[in-house]
Amino acid sequence: MSGTLPTPGPLSWPELVTTALLGTDRRTPPGLPPGREAPAALLDAAAVAAVRRRAGLRAAPAAPRPESAAPDPRPPLPSPAARRLAALLADRPGTGGGRRGAAPDLRELLPQWLALANERGFAAPPELLPALLDAARGRTDLRPAALAFAGPRALWLARLNPDWRFALRAAPGGGGLPSAEESDRVRDLWRRGLFAERVALLSALRARTPAAGRALLSSTWPAERAEDRLMFLDSLRTGLGPQDEPFLERALADRSRNVRAVAAELLSALPSSALAARMGSRAATCVAVDVTAPVPTLVVETPHECDAGMERDGVVAQPPSGRGERSWWLSQLLDAAPLSTWAARFGGRTPEEIVALPVADDWQGELHAAWCRAAVRQGDAAWARALLGAPSAPEAGGPGAVSLAERAKLLGTLGAEERAAWVAGFIGTHGLSEAFQLLGVCAVPWEGELGRAVVDALNIARDAGSYPWSFSGVMGLAERCLAPAEADRLEGLTAIPDETEGAAPGAGSYWAEAFQRLTATLRLRALMTAELTP
Repeated sequence: MSGTLPTPGPLSWPELVTTALLGTDRRTPPGLPPGREAPAALLDAAAVAAVRRRAGLRAAPAAPRPESAAPDPRPPLPSPAARRLAALLADRPGTGGGRRGAAPDLRELLPQWLALANERGFAAPPELLPALLDAARGRTDLRPAALAFAGPRALWLARLNPDWRFALRAAPGGGGLPSAEESDRVRDLWRRGLFAERVALLSALRARTPAAGRALLSSTWPAERAEDRLMFLDSLRTGLGPQDEPFLERALADRSRNVRAVAAELLSALPSSALAARMGSRAATCVAVDVTAPVPTLVVETPHECDAGMERDGVVAQPPSGRGERSWWLSQLLDAAPLSTWAARFGGRTPEEIVALPVADDWQGELHAAWCRAAVRQGDAAWARALLGAPSAPEAGGPGAVSLAERAKLLGTLGAEERAAWVAGFIGTHGLSEAFQLLGVCAVPWEGELGRAVVDALNIARDAGSYPWSFSGVMGLAERCLAPAEADRLEGLTAIPDETEGAAPGAGSYWAEAFQRLTATLRLRALMTAELTP
């Protein structure tokens, strides 16, 4: 039918769109026949206009060629390592990767591969940079290591592809965050940037030059909004030191209660600060040794009021629902008091001796839990050891560590070797069912005593005859963290064991598959390390 209609004259695209929206009954553009033939004529006109819009563009002047990427002076990857990287990058969501029987999960090995490559100082293969940037775009945990490995060519590519702009914001000198030496750019971004950019800038400066970050924050502090001051103040946790005390003392008088609370918390993490001394004096009046008891016993007297000085130093007067006022005030004083307070208060006793003292009137849990928090906040390893106790203790962690999360935090104050030895002892006594959080704070790779403890505990769990589902988290962690040398000891566990009486049906097959995957992953990690060895 449309072939018999008169050819309409040129119509603008907006006019055609308006007619289509209103309908040809209400509007017929000039040159189109009215009535029943109008809809078909409108479609013909739209087809002609669409072709004209696509094919009728005039050639524009060629854009200037981009400048060459900055040279990367690092040595190239060995060929086997480059092939390994290509395989790791290809195993992403949507490409059939992930868990599949006894095969290793390559996606979980990419962070380790990048860490090794950066440690050995290799340059990324140019042909793999797009895939590497795509992987970093989808996984923020990969970005620091991926961008360090990608080097200057990643920034060059990021300027050409909006999908990779994150690289410019994250890398120093990439057009995003300026360095501390670029004072003009720092001041300009701090005064004109978006809130997220300002937080990132302050965090980066604190990581590199804490004094520069503090000075920048001081320059605009009175004019900042309360919610912004709170976020900026939290950035001072990075690089916190005695030099920050004068600024934080001024923040104690802030008009925002939340800002005052964070300032007080940061000052209490500095045991030599004036606030810590004030809180120590208050806390010392609440706990004493009763030497008249059959054995020396700690007695607790809670504060009778929360005065203005306590509130200024960060004590929150109103307790949470279900909590008594006076015990709430006491816990805050104990949290913030320097742990050195107690040796002086209790006759020079050591942390172990203080923790071992009985506590009257059921105050032991409250007192020890507060000392746990103080030990973590102040990074006091001696108190952490006392509160952790022996890993083989029946209570599995000492009197003050009332939860696995608190034990993990206390372990974080210890050195890597001591931490690993304590967790190995814990696993040897209590098994793996409660050790997941504790293993997460251990240095990688798990080797020596800790590695042997993990393998032995997995063997015992298999022999128990239950399904391995409850150990899937530990198995996944072991694939990434267990020393590759343990693969030889695991080899004997990869066979399907005989099914014992009372065992879950088919559990042995599932355990065999899990051990096969673990062994294959450890051997692959060993191979990755060898491929990255110059």
